[in-house]
Amino acid sequence: MSESATIVHKPEGPPRIAGQRAVRPKNAATVMIIRRDAKKPRVLMGRRHGGHSFMPDRWVFPGGRIDRADYRAPYATDLRTDVHGLFDKYLPVGKGRALALAAVRETWEEAGLLLARPGEARGTGPWKDFVAQGMLPDLDAMDVVARAITPPSVGKRFDTWFLTADAERLTSLDRQGDCGELDEIAWVDFDEAMALPLPAVTRIMIKEAVARMDDPNRPKPFLRYKTNEGGMRPVAL
Repeated sequence: MSESATIVHKPEGPPRIAGQRAVRPKNAATVMIIRRDAKKPRVLMGRRHGGHSFMPDRWVFPGGRIDRADYRAPYATDLRTDVHGLFDKYLPVGKGRALALAAVRETWEEAGLLLARPGEARGTGPWKDFVAQGMLPDLDAMDVVARAITPPSVGKRFDTWFLTADAERLTSLDRQGDCGELDEIAWVDFDEAMALPLPAVTRIMIKEAVARMDDPNRPKPFLRYKTNEGGMRPVAL
């Protein structure tokens, strides 16, 4: 993706109330879990409930907002050194790990899948059910794909880190527990994914994931919305 290119798309989500200052983005993380046991790679996606005010009926990767408990959650393996370093370049120490833990937790809550290894620890709050499975998060499985900030023109904004992990690092491909916000989940190849009703940024990330398969060392984009330019302008992380 060219750093100089401007990506034009219609902002999604409830619009900001006229006269209000731009909403501060909430920290979030999402994970693209890629399965490679068929002719074409497949990615895990889920459909959001139609009653949601933010991106109803759209297909997304599992993920969500960071929770206070994510800073204290136990884990089986830590982030790789290079992933740690990238987070620490932009965030306070420890926040990157908390974001990765949020993505793992949300994958369990939304899709019923555990990106984890066997382990025993005490879990509280939103982590109680996860830890009760006898598993702890496998953060070593994760890498950063990109970062994107929702435009200031909408009423709900997120500063989201897009992560990736291999499906082989899941404890099982069989879904467990409740689906939460995702009405339906599916493993789809990238062409099938592009045919789904997707948020604009999700479409960009699928293209980025495909490009990274050909060039794993390509720059990781940071997408920020420039209102006076009419679109997202990526720079390299």
